[in-house]
This record gives sequence, C-alpha cells and structure tokens, in this order.
Amino acid sequence: MSELAELFDVAAARQLDAQASAALGDAGASLMEQAGTAAWQCLLQRWPQAQRLCVVVGSGNNGGDGLVLARLALQAGRSVQVLRLADEGAPSALSQRMRAQYAAVGGTVAVFEDALPSADVIVDALFGIGLNRAPAGEAERVITAMNHATAPVLALDVPSGVDAQTGQVPGVAVRATCTLQFIVAHQGLYTGTALEHTGERQLAELTLPAAEASVAPSAERWQANRLPALLPPRRANTHKGESGHVLCVGGNLGSGGAVMLAAEAALRAGAGLVSVATQPPHVGPLLTRLPEAMAHAVQDSAELQRLLPRAKVIAIGPGLGQDDWARECWRLARVSGLPLVVDADALNLLAAAPLPMPDAVLTPHPGEAARLLGVTTAQVQADRFIAAQHLAERFDAVVVLKGAGTVVAAPHARPRVIAAGNPGMAVGGMGDLLTGIIAALRAQGLGAFDAASAGALLHGLAGDDAAVDGQRGLLPTDLLVPLRRRLNPEL
Repeated sequence: MSELAELFDVAAARQLDAQASAALGDAGASLMEQAGTAAWQCLLQRWPQAQRLCVVVGSGNNGGDGLVLARLALQAGRSVQVLRLADEGAPSALSQRMRAQYAAVGGTVAVFEDALPSADVIVDALFGIGLNRAPAGEAERVITAMNHATAPVLALDVPSGVDAQTGQVPGVAVRATCTLQFIVAHQGLYTGTALEHTGERQLAELTLPAAEASVAPSAERWQANRLPALLPPRRANTHKGESGHVLCVGGNLGSGGAVMLAAEAALRAGAGLVSVATQPPHVGPLLTRLPEAMAHAVQDSAELQRLLPRAKVIAIGPGLGQDDWARECWRLARVSGLPLVVDADALNLLAAAPLPMPDAVLTPHPGEAARLLGVTTAQVQADRFIAAQHLAERFDAVVVLKGAGTVVAAPHARPRVIAAGNPGMAVGGMGDLLTGIIAALRAQGLGAFDAASAGALLHGLAGDDAAVDGQRGLLPTDLLVPLRRRLNPEL
C-alpha cells in the first residue's frame, strides 16, 4: 500500500475499473476480492488487536468490498456485524454475490435501526466514488451514528458523503480515521473540505492487467521529493546577480508590514537582491527590521519607474490598497514587461478590470478567486480544480489557489496539489510570505509554473516544520528559519 504522486478523477477511476474487470473476465469479482482483501490487511495492520468489527455496507460495489472484508474477518475468528440500510436500493450483482459468500461462512446482514453496535473498528463501505450529492434518509442517520461512535473508522475508497471528484462535502460525511483508496488515488481527497474527513490516506493499487495501465492522471500531488531537482546546490563561483533582483511593490499607508513580509521572504528564499517600493513612512521601519532590503520611498510614478530597469521580477499586492497610488503602481507593473507575482489588492484591481496576464503568477485565496471569476466563494470551493483551471485559462496565467490542499494550475497543463500546510497557517501575512517566495524562485530562473508549485510547497513545508510547537499562534515570521532549511534540500 502506498500513496502515489498521481491523482485521478472519477471518470479515470471508473474506466480503469471497467477495463480491468473486462480483461479479467469475471465481471469484476476478482478485483473486488482483491479490494476487500487489501482492506482486511489494512485493518489488521492498523488495528491488530481489534476483535469486534461493525461493517456498514451499501447496495453498490463499495458495499461488496466491505462484505469481502467481513467474510475474511469472520473466517479469521473476529466478531463481525454487518449493517445495511432499510431503504437501500436493489443490490448490484457483485454485491449480491459477496453477500451470498459472506452468508455461506455463517455471516448475517442486519438492518441499521437507531444505533451502531459496540465495536473496536467501524468499516465504512456505504458509498463509493459515485456519490456527488448530500446523503439523505437512512444514509444520513447511519453516517451521523458513525461520526458519533468512539471507535475508529476505516473508510473504503472514499469516506461516504465526500465527493471524490471535487473534495466537496455537500452534507453529512464520514470522518474517517483512515481511508483506503483502491487502484488509484482520487483527486478530490487531497483538497478542500475532504481533508477534514479522510484521516490518513492509503492506496491499494491492486493487481491490474498490464495493458490497462494507460489511463492518464488528472492531477499531480507535489511533495518534498520534488524539490531537489528544482533547487540544486549553487555553483562555487556564483554571484548575487545570478540569483535575481526582486522588486516588491506595496505597503500603502497603514499596511507596511505586508510588503515587509514579502521582502523578507524573498531574501530568505534566495533572491540575490530585493528592493521595496513603498510609502515613505514605511521606509524607516523596514530598514530597521530588514537592512538587507533596499527600501525606496515611492510617491509618484516617476519614482517607481526608476526602479523598474534593475528588477528581474515584480511582486505586487501585499498591502497595496486600491486608491490612486495603488492603481498607478499596478499600471506601471503591468506595462513593465517583467514577470509578475500578483497577490492581495493587486488581484482585486485585476478583478475590477480583467485582462490577460501571460507569464504572471496569480495567488488568490478563495474569496479573491471568486471576485476574479465573478462567482461566489462557495462556488470556488465546490470544485477547486475547476476554479483554478478557469482562472488560469481566463487570465492566461499560472494560478495558485490557496487554502487546504492548495491547487496550482496553468493553461494547458495538469494541475498540481500541494501536499503540505496546516490550519495554523490561516493567519494574516502568510500570503505575503508566499508572494515573496514565488518571486524569489522566479528571479532565480524557475519558470512560472515550477516557481509557483515549488514556492507553495516550500511555504507549506516550512509551515509544517514551524507548527511542531503547535498550530495556534503560528506567525508568518516563524516560517523563515525552516524555510531556509527547506530551500537547501542537499543539507
């Protein structure tokens, strides 16, 4: 069992299942036997002392997987109680077959009534990857009962109530301790609200006919092992000019801290030079905290224009505001011809007057993404993959859709899901840090898509490192020391 870097949508998972079943020539029975056996092995490995099992099964093939597990557990001497819904539909042919095999070894299937029996482990085999609506009726009641139980829950393939395509949870959904996916990892289980329901995710790839391994993944899961190839050690004879010059533009009156965070992150992320264009009152405090940055008081377009020729990348938005000063800074950045990393109020200015942003990286949170697309935040969160891709296509730019399970998208490219980060990072200023990191990576020569992906990954990993002392009270500046370590993977 493993977790692969490739993620798949529901259509691909169904296609693989159908192709493998056809090739094996037994209508999927041997594949179901493999899945149920893998689930039983997972349960044994995770909870070796468990003696009493409660298996909640649906009428579809997910229920069939659960029945295979129940049969194997019963044959191994465990006490097994299998429950079905009173209002379930007609069982699938495979599910009926597995019920008969379970009955042949002495197993019985009871109807769920008001509560679950006492158990050491509960197995959720109610719904599979096909559910994309809120569970209702008896299904809602039994899921609620599973969530209220004290026993750990093993979810088979998908926690019931979670949309495996999008990660949306439209109603009640199982909160699993562990989710064992079959054949492929489902993209929806790695972003959004789904992360509150999956628990530990494992993957049982099963044994498929070799000819059936041709279905393309829909997304990639980016983990720490991606970094060494993108962040090689520097040459012995390097100089600061090779590491690029980042110009951070922002820090309107009253918001100087935001651009300061972006500038410090850009330096910690390896930029050779960092300049800051900000309102005059912020220059002194910035130099006091960060003497390595070149701070410039900018009050008019001529003062900002003088800074542009030296820059390699512009990071614009942190603390920018939306007044006349902000709009003029935004205009000059847009027409500069330099690669941009666009965040915060620069995104709001873009939403007010949309235009293509080729070679730019946009870093919206869901609310900003909603304004850029002209939809609601709930619509963005309902399918983060589609929202990120629509943004990338609409603005011809790389997009980092921030949040739990950050999605990085680019036109005509497979999206990337960042496998790092934690709830402690939900605090003001974290996005400013990310802006500076991505800008620094761009200045050091990475393309927009790789800089955005590596930057989001580094940001999340540093956040996880910093959260070892607890997530509550985590500050953006707490990430700066672990960020430096993560930027040097050879060490």
